[in-house]
Amino acid sequence: MLLLGIDLGSSSVKVSVIDGDTGRALSSASYPSTEMAISAPRPGWAEQDPEIWWKNFTLALHACLEPLRGKKASIGAIGIAYQMHGLVAVDRKKNVLRPSIIWCDSRAVAIGERAFEKMGKDFCLHHLLNSPGNFTASKLAWVKENEPAVFDRIYKIMLPGDYLAMRLTGEIKTSFTGLSEGIFWDFMRGDISDELLEYYGIAPEMLADPVQSFSVQGNLTPAMAKELGLSAGIPVSYRAGDQPNNALSLNVLSPGEVATTAGTSGVIYGVTDETQFDPLSRINTFLHVNHTEDQTRLGVLLCINGTGILNSWLKKNTGSGLTYPQMNDMAASVKPGSDGLLILPFGNGAERMLQNSDISASFHGLNFNIHGQGHLFRAAQEAIAFSFRFGLEIMKETGINPKVIRAGESNMFLSKVFRDVLSSLTSTVINLYNTDGSLGAARGAGIGCGFYKSEQEAFGGLKTTGTSEPDKNLAQIYEEKYNTWVEILENQLFE
Repeated sequence: MLLLGIDLGSSSVKVSVIDGDTGRALSSASYPSTEMAISAPRPGWAEQDPEIWWKNFTLALHACLEPLRGKKASIGAIGIAYQMHGLVAVDRKKNVLRPSIIWCDSRAVAIGERAFEKMGKDFCLHHLLNSPGNFTASKLAWVKENEPAVFDRIYKIMLPGDYLAMRLTGEIKTSFTGLSEGIFWDFMRGDISDELLEYYGIAPEMLADPVQSFSVQGNLTPAMAKELGLSAGIPVSYRAGDQPNNALSLNVLSPGEVATTAGTSGVIYGVTDETQFDPLSRINTFLHVNHTEDQTRLGVLLCINGTGILNSWLKKNTGSGLTYPQMNDMAASVKPGSDGLLILPFGNGAERMLQNSDISASFHGLNFNIHGQGHLFRAAQEAIAFSFRFGLEIMKETGINPKVIRAGESNMFLSKVFRDVLSSLTSTVINLYNTDGSLGAARGAGIGCGFYKSEQEAFGGLKTTGTSEPDKNLAQIYEEKYNTWVEILENQLFE
């Protein structure tokens, strides 16, 4: 059997097909080649038209299927991963009522903060394990307050991946994981939060019926199968938000295991079986993809906005025209510690792990007679590793204390400097894998349709492509640098 995985991001849609028996990727394609447009009608807003998602999905799908030719008839299941926290609203005819308010839109921040105050910090943290914040429930409350005519026409709300599944199967469903990422879930009762719905004035009927992430959630309709060039009846048997799915793609499913990403922003995602929360609400907790009534599996997520975007900013603004591999080589040519140059990489807006402080990025110890481009590139990678160490210290307070970190072989993890600093500074082994969100979604589909008899079987073909282990000498150098970095950070936070 072949398995098809879809990864709907805010920049592009990627589709992959794997051989279920070997786990080998047979074909992949993404669209568009440039980033999808994000509309910002007002400062802090971010919207996308779901129809654009669909068009880009179909283009990526056709490009992915073309080299398969007749083999595409063997596709037996579909999995969907998607950008988290977005809001899609449809009427009874399944027509989209307004552009999707996506994950990076901040218009509902004040609404979520007000809910946190009115519902009570104690209730929110003990029952929701989070502040209502800027999540999907708060975005819907914004629509209710500001676009009442639209709100009155809403039949169902869903997440971006739910929208794709609706187009494929004709059925409107969501996942239990999705309800938790929208902050609709009461972790103490194991059900939808009646208190949250009542506070926001949201009818329970407006939520889609939930299903397990691994389950048959609908089947490809004949009309859609004809349009897409696939066989009718193929089950959609997996869906999850991008970060839980990234963890799945790295086989991070058991308590104590940790997945990381370091693209434009960085994420540390750990799995636990303990229902805990951060009293300062610097991290978020969601149901993980393999959570069930009988098996507690929660995903603890910490986001760092200012990570790879610092590296990207340097690439664009140093005027050198260097590639990332060239930047990495120049960083490696500079000795550890960058001759005293330190950077705070927090120039991408408010940082939740800094209690929503927006301290901007800053350079410290810059000497025009000593430091050159290579110093800037190395100090940036060291700073990003420092921010990950800082985040892991927060996560340890909720019981996440990893010895091994897993990551895809991409973005910042392509740099040996970054990997070595992070491994040594956190005393963890870093294992890299040649996988991504679309491949993870394909494996998830195989689990959900029953092709794989166990989660372990699904990852039989997953292989490590590289390993970084802690270096004691580097650890000694960087421990001192890190402590100085933290001191500078705290001065910025509390000045």
